[in-house]
Parts: sequence; structure tokens; C-alpha cells
Amino acid sequence: MEFGVQVNVYETDWDSISKSIMTMEAGRWGSVWFADHFLPPHVSSTKTDQMEAEAETAFEGFTLISVVAGMTQRLKLGHLVLGNSYRNPALVAKMATTLDHASKGRFTLSLGASWYEREHLAYGWKFPSLKERSDRFEEACKLIRLLFTSEQPVNFDGEFYQLDQAPLSPNCYQKPHIPILVGGTGEKRTLLTLAKYGDVFNLDGWSGRGMSMDLYKHKVSVLEKHCENVGRNPTDIKKTLLMPIKITNSKSEAREFIEKLGYRSSDSTHGSFGGKLVSPLETDSVAGSVDYVVQRIGEFIDEGVEEIMFGAIDTGDSETLQMIDEEVLRHFV
Repeated sequence: MEFGVQVNVYETDWDSISKSIMTMEAGRWGSVWFADHFLPPHVSSTKTDQMEAEAETAFEGFTLISVVAGMTQRLKLGHLVLGNSYRNPALVAKMATTLDHASKGRFTLSLGASWYEREHLAYGWKFPSLKERSDRFEEACKLIRLLFTSEQPVNFDGEFYQLDQAPLSPNCYQKPHIPILVGGTGEKRTLLTLAKYGDVFNLDGWSGRGMSMDLYKHKVSVLEKHCENVGRNPTDIKKTLLMPIKITNSKSEAREFIEKLGYRSSDSTHGSFGGKLVSPLETDSVAGSVDYVVQRIGEFIDEGVEEIMFGAIDTGDSETLQMIDEEVLRHFV
């Protein structure tokens, strides 16, 4: 079982980020993850005014992770997740293999279709319809996997991307290739793209229905059906969670934490399947005592989860990282 942290890179500074990284490197932690946004998403900000929020720091994800690769020796590295619309996918493949060699095989390439319209407008990037973004995303995943697995220069004539005898050298340090995490759990397109071209499933507790077991089982069952339809063994796909976490013996603190996540849990885009929406307090978000958190983690392990990335830990809060390491991770690592 592996555990990581999505280290927040908004409204913070480099010293705090570095403090979190080095605390994790010295402990039982197995991986570190970063988001990929050029503006702090307003819904994640402590600021109530959008323009005020946008003036806060937002560190660029790929530059950051390259620096962290040089700072560390053992932590695995990844994003949750890179936005496909920000970079040409062939360039992403080249960046990924470079980082994979520099880190001696510690990198996972995580890619999503992109969702934050405001930063596209801010920086002059096109923000197509959801259908076109999904089409582009699937084609990008296909192209990247082809580059990762080909021993020869690649020709590719897609609707959105083209390659003309494009080599990828150096190729992946990891064998058979860098794992590809397909971000999102949309049932018609995203999970199908994962079944075709991905290696890692991630249930996002920020944008999903909390950390409810029924949601996890439902999404995995949809993925398994897609795998069957495309001739893929579902056991080849690693199951992971991005789990917002709050350890407290105070019921009021736990409730407050859960309610702060509630706008995501109640969002009909993410929080509904089978026609049912739930209230924040029905989300099974992981907030409570150490014993409760350990119990919840054990339940997911029993259902096949192989890695959990924790979220909602303040950047630079080495005391909380060490406390979770000593009181939670020791039960599993």
C-alpha cells in the first residue's frame, strides 16, 4: 500500500512547499503530487473575490515537479492532473520521458481534459466544448501511449494532432513505460479513455461525492465494463484515491471540514449517479478520529485500492504530515 500527498501550490510560497516535500521524503510517504493550474481556482481560494484570488501565487506544475525530482531520492512524482489543453501532447511525452530519466523512474504522467475556463481566457488558450475537449483528450492519450510504446519514429494523423516520423528519445526509463493516469471519472468518455489508453484510475474526493464506498464501487464497475468491451484486463489498471483528510476528535471540526467540501459534493456535474444527489454530510468524507480514518482506509484497501493521495493538508505543515505518518501510515506501510 502506498500513500502520498497532493501538496497545495496556491496562496503559498516556495519555502512552505519545500518544507512539505522534505518532511515527506524523510518519512513513510511514497509519493508527492501537484495540481496544474495557472490561476488559483476561485472555488479553492480563501479569497471571496475572484480577481483578488487570481492575484495570489500559483506555481507552474511541470517546472515545480522537475525541481522536486532533483531535491528527492525516493518519493514518486506526479500531477493531479495536467490539463491537456495547456500543452501539445507530443511535447508532454517528451517532457515526461526527460523527467522519468532524471528521477530514475519515479514519474507518473497524469492527464485530464481541462475544465477551468477562466484561466484559458486569461492566457489566451481556446476553451472548446466539453465534447471537443473530450475528443482531444482521448486522442492525446492515444498519441502519448503510442510514443511511449513504439521503438520506431511515430507517424500520427489525428483530427487534432499530427506526427511525422517523430522519435521519442530517450524513451521511458520505466519499463514497459511511464504509467498513464487518466484523470476524471466521467462514465461515457473518460473511463472509456482510461480503459483504452491508461494505467491508473483515480477517484477524486474534491470533485466527486466525497469518499463514499458506493461511488467508488460504481465507478470501478463502469470501468470494468469498458475494459471488457475493449479487451482490457481491469486488473492491469491501478486503483487510487485522492482523499481530502481531517484528523480530529472534535465532531464540530469534522462537520465544518465536510461542509467546506459540500459545494463539490452537491455539484450535479460530479456528485450524481443514478439520478441521486447527496448532501455534504452524506458524502462519507474522511474527517474524524485516527481510528475512524484508519478504518476507512482499510475498507478501501479491502476493495482493491493500491494508493491514496491525501489532500487538504496545509502546505508547510510538517507537524500534521508527521502525525499522519506516525499515527495512520504505520498501520499500513
